[in-house]
Amino acid sequence: MDTEAQPTERDRSSHPDSPGAEGRSRFALVERLAAWLPGGRITFTLFACLASLLLVNTFVAQPFQIPSGSMEPGLRIGDRVLVNKLAYRFGGQPRRGDVIVFDGTGYFGDADYVKRVAGVGGDHVVCCDTKGRIEVNGRPVDETSFLHSGDSASSVPFDVAVPAGRLFVLGDHRDDSSDSRDHLGSPGGGMIPVGDVIGRADWIVWPYDHWTRLTRPSAYARVPAPAEGSHG
Repeated sequence: MDTEAQPTERDRSSHPDSPGAEGRSRFALVERLAAWLPGGRITFTLFACLASLLLVNTFVAQPFQIPSGSMEPGLRIGDRVLVNKLAYRFGGQPRRGDVIVFDGTGYFGDADYVKRVAGVGGDHVVCCDTKGRIEVNGRPVDETSFLHSGDSASSVPFDVAVPAGRLFVLGDHRDDSSDSRDHLGSPGGGMIPVGDVIGRADWIVWPYDHWTRLTRPSAYARVPAPAEGSHG
């Protein structure tokens, strides 16, 4: 005769390792924390929301206010862009035409900057050709879709080879932009380390009437890959 006692439904539901017990335990912990805080659940909810925003701001996306007119007409002074901090986190690399925000400490100045990528590691970037355009790897780039009206591609001639792991960046308002051209003789030659890139500016989110998605211009689509052995 089997004399082993059989567990009842009550036995199973009250077991400390059951999923229901775990859920109730977590809920009880939240209730205790809420009761401990002044304002109870409302304060706890606010703290939870703030913590979530902090995590998003640190690891996922961050707002950035445009401080100057160097990226006009696309980005105006006071515009707020949403910077995608995951764009280059999992093997992705900045591409020609991307609008990036980067830490300029030691290269441009002790601040964050927003510029457009004109050349990536291995590229040969020259200005200007007989029609006043920049050339990347021998291919002229038509910048009229984003270059500030009345500006030339550059009033400063340059001929640079971008080292591996670096970026050559330019402002869209060339006559009002301090960018890689102005630091060619500085340490690093005005080239930004990819590791100092905070993220890619994907959206203008404020003001509301300027809300738009920032897309990579087609001007760079036909630029060929760097020649073999040019990765520096």
